[in-house]
Amino acid sequence: MSDRKNVLVFRELPPDQLARLQAVHEVTIANPRVPAQEAAFFDALSHAHGLIGSSYRIDEAVLARAPRLEVISSISVGIDNYALPALRARGISLCHTPGVLTETTADTIFSLVMATSRRLVELAGHVREGRWLRNIGEDLFGWDVHGKTLGIVGFGRIGQALARRAALGFGMPVIYHNHGAVDVPELAGRVRDVTMDELLATADIVALVLPLTEESRDLMGPAQFAAMKPGAIFINGARGGLVQEDALLHALESGHLRAAGLDVFATEPLPQDSPLRTHPKVTALPHIGSATHETRYAMARMATDNLLQALAGQRPQATVD
Repeated sequence: MSDRKNVLVFRELPPDQLARLQAVHEVTIANPRVPAQEAAFFDALSHAHGLIGSSYRIDEAVLARAPRLEVISSISVGIDNYALPALRARGISLCHTPGVLTETTADTIFSLVMATSRRLVELAGHVREGRWLRNIGEDLFGWDVHGKTLGIVGFGRIGQALARRAALGFGMPVIYHNHGAVDVPELAGRVRDVTMDELLATADIVALVLPLTEESRDLMGPAQFAAMKPGAIFINGARGGLVQEDALLHALESGHLRAAGLDVFATEPLPQDSPLRTHPKVTALPHIGSATHETRYAMARMATDNLLQALAGQRPQATVD
């Protein structure tokens, strides 16, 4: 009896990782975000034992069309695209790729700290557009990063990596808010666990680095932005659904906040008519937290490992409890 199972790949994989799957299983490639492939995706669900991909909502309706499904291997660390209660009810394993994207994502978030504080994107445009005709005046000055207090909301792998960059690299006092204090020996004496109220009132820069759950959705609203220190900078490198974007816009336009650096949004890609796209106080990136050649390859490789291990009856490297 053959051990080959049916695998549905719903996001592009590197050729060598795809070949690993094809060597031991029957593989269908169908990206549901591509109109010409959407029908093939739903057809393949009916006999799929395993799914591998990312950036597509696998909800109860999708799962209902996959009666044989045993495992989903997500090429991501975030799991908010998956209907967790339905997966648990059916005993379907969900794997993801934590760890391999930690340092790259922390790099991206800290780059937003630098870019917003020193107005790098704005001033690069000043040069590109031919408006640099004399030494800049105070109206275009930025603000120092070193010595400023960084407040990190969420203190998992990425939050800790961000804290290392800030505290050890730039001499920034770091405070964080988490479900509980976290012991990180290399940061001993350099970071402090505080309440959310203290973090918002004290930090010069507030960075969100936590997962999107039903409890954290819309975490930052009018009251939270109003509680931030006047002139503070807001950074979101986690998930767009954590932020009430109208409240953020109000805080920026009122002058209460100095700037915002955003890699994620409630709707992605960011709609053309979104005020965040062209707001002069916003540095907006197209969700590039882990988007380097090296890291995306490592994520695909780990997701492939997870899927192969699960379908072989072994324990994958990273499953979601």
